[in-house]
Amino acid sequence: MIKLGNFFFQYRNLLFIVLYLLLFIPSPRIFTPQNFGEQFWLWPVIIGLVITICGQLIRGATIGLAYIIRGGRDKKVYAEELVTSGIFAHCRNPLYVGNILMLLGVGILANSLIYLVIVMPAFLFIYQCIVLAEENFLRSKFGQAFDEYCSRVNRWFPSLSGLATTFKGMTFNAKRWLLKEYNTQFVWLTGITLILLMGYPQITDENVQLRNLLLMIIIPLLGFEYLFVRYLKKSGKLKSD
Repeated sequence: MIKLGNFFFQYRNLLFIVLYLLLFIPSPRIFTPQNFGEQFWLWPVIIGLVITICGQLIRGATIGLAYIIRGGRDKKVYAEELVTSGIFAHCRNPLYVGNILMLLGVGILANSLIYLVIVMPAFLFIYQCIVLAEENFLRSKFGQAFDEYCSRVNRWFPSLSGLATTFKGMTFNAKRWLLKEYNTQFVWLTGITLILLMGYPQITDENVQLRNLLLMIIIPLLGFEYLFVRYLKKSGKLKSD
C-alpha cells in the first residue's frame, strides 16, 4: 500500500478535481419523494451543506493555525519538519479529514447514491494509501519523535480535548488561509453552486430564467475572486508573512 500511496501522492491534487467531477454523473437518489415526502430535497441540501462546510472549517483552521509543509518534492512525499501544533495536535491528518468531509458532503448534496457507495470508498482507500506512504517517510526521517506523536494523536478521528486551548493559544493567519485555499475554494464553491441551482429547481421555484441569472452572476464572481487572489499571490502583493 505504501507503493500505491507514493503513486497516488503524485496526482493527489488532480484527484480532488476528478472526484468532484464525478458528482455530476447520473445516479439513483439517496433521498426520494417516496421515502421523505414532497420536501425530500431539503434533506440532502441541509445534511450535505453541514458536512461539507465542516470539512472546509477543519481545513481552514488547520492551515490558518499551523500549516504543515508536506507538498512534496519532485512529486515525492516530503516534509521539512514534524508539525504537531494547531489542529495537528488533535489529528494527524486534519487536511485529509477536511477533504473527506467536503467530498462526502457534496456527494450527499448531489443526492448521488453512486457517489456515496462507490466513489467515496475508493477515495478513502486512496487516501489511506497516501497516508501510509507519508507516515513511512515521516517515521524514517523523525524516528522516535514521530512514533511518540502517533501514540498520542489519532490518525483519522480528531480529538476535541483541549481544542479551545489550542485556539486561544494561537493566532489565525487569514492571509495564509486565503493564499493556500483560493483554488480549493473556487472548485468547491463552483461545484456547490452548480449542484444547488441545476439539481434543485425548487430553490428558484422552477424559474429557469432566475436560475440562469443566478448562475451568470455567481460563477463569474467566483472566477473573478479566483483570478484576483491568484494575481495577488503571483505578483507578491499578498503574502502570508
